[in-house]
Amino acid sequence: MNAIPMPLVFDSELIRHYDRPGPRYTSYPTAAQFTAGFGVGEYLDHVARANQERPRAPLSLYLHIPFCATVCFYCACNKVVTKNRRHAESYLAVLDREIERQGALFGGERRVEQLHWGGGTPTFLSGPQMQHLMDAIRAHFRLADENSGEFSIEIDPRTVTPAAMPFLRSLGFNRLSLGVQDFNPAVQKAVNRVQPREQTLAVLEAARSAGFRSINMDLIYGLPLQTVESFDRTLDDVIAAAPDRLSVFNYAHLPERFKTQRRINPAELPSPAEKLGILARAIERLGDAGYVYIGMDHFARPGDELVRAQQDGTLCRNFQGYSTRGDCDLIGMGASAISMVGRCYAQNRHSLDAYRDGVKTSGLAVSRGVALTPDDLLRREVIMKLICHFRLDYTPIEQRHGIRFWDYFAAEKEDLRRMENDGLLETEGGALRVLPAGRLLIRNICRAFDAYQRAAGLAPARYSKMI
Repeated sequence: MNAIPMPLVFDSELIRHYDRPGPRYTSYPTAAQFTAGFGVGEYLDHVARANQERPRAPLSLYLHIPFCATVCFYCACNKVVTKNRRHAESYLAVLDREIERQGALFGGERRVEQLHWGGGTPTFLSGPQMQHLMDAIRAHFRLADENSGEFSIEIDPRTVTPAAMPFLRSLGFNRLSLGVQDFNPAVQKAVNRVQPREQTLAVLEAARSAGFRSINMDLIYGLPLQTVESFDRTLDDVIAAAPDRLSVFNYAHLPERFKTQRRINPAELPSPAEKLGILARAIERLGDAGYVYIGMDHFARPGDELVRAQQDGTLCRNFQGYSTRGDCDLIGMGASAISMVGRCYAQNRHSLDAYRDGVKTSGLAVSRGVALTPDDLLRREVIMKLICHFRLDYTPIEQRHGIRFWDYFAAEKEDLRRMENDGLLETEGGALRVLPAGRLLIRNICRAFDAYQRAAGLAPARYSKMI
């Protein structure tokens, strides 16, 4: 069993030196390497191969619900903003067909151990629509029982009442994630997400009473009008509420890519120094409150399943963040959803019209993706081990992939040596270990092993900064 990694060290000088754009490594290769040459036919080939090689391997399902009643100016998700909930009806009819087709591909032997509804705003759907969607999933997939499965949903407290929590629990959801971002009214107004603190906390308490096993809160630092002092007050409320998990995301202001971000006044954004101060204070406060730093953006209470998975070496990372179920094939359904099956990634068409047309033609909407090479598989394992466990033992990698580690990664060794000299990591004793000062900079360390980033030179502007 692996020990919990060493405590986090916030070194502002090192962070400023290494804070540059780069991938978040929810996959490797990243979505930037997906191509239109990978379509439905290629996806079907990989599914058949995965079923043959691992006929009883568990599944993870992700369903994308793209609708939002209002737009949050910071949002970079694939979404459709409308107040007319009838618009979801035609989308659900298409999603029904995709669920049926995907369920038929994977047969009845492969059990769903993980289910996640994301968005957009899944709670945009009405109660009957949600019931219908869950019934469709159960009709075409074999779900684990609630004691062993992880079934989660993203909640916007503005779209549900506390009274709705027992209904969501009755659908089978046993964990949820609450979008909060910041409790400060001025910040909420600046990003067009006015969400009274009392409203959010009432939903959280109702979820606890309804029997949800785990509750996550999402926060964002770097939003307009935020200061260290103002965010400290949000942390007071969050720590008092004591969610099981916390995600503290960096706001990446990329208005050239995301149209809604153009409505944010750049003059109101915190300075780089203030933004780093907010992060440092959040890390300090959450550590003092007993939360364990899991890795990029994520904190959890010591007894949480994420912490246990990190301890026993089974923690993994995917498009929803950190996960305890690394042995699952992930099936993404809905517009723009991404699947990770066997040795491939496959992404659905992005727009609702294109998604509908794809499913109408074949029951599937795959429009791009990538088949992983042996080099991709090796580098993916290296990157995922580092980003999840802050440690990489060479011998298992060498045995699984038939290499001599430092012979294979000779070009990478020079970059890593510089980081070692800066105190980010050490490479002695048959393992690469990320040191406390390197944990916040784990994306930089992973980037050293990214062959595509190495070939491209400096990371393109499409990525957010590391911190």
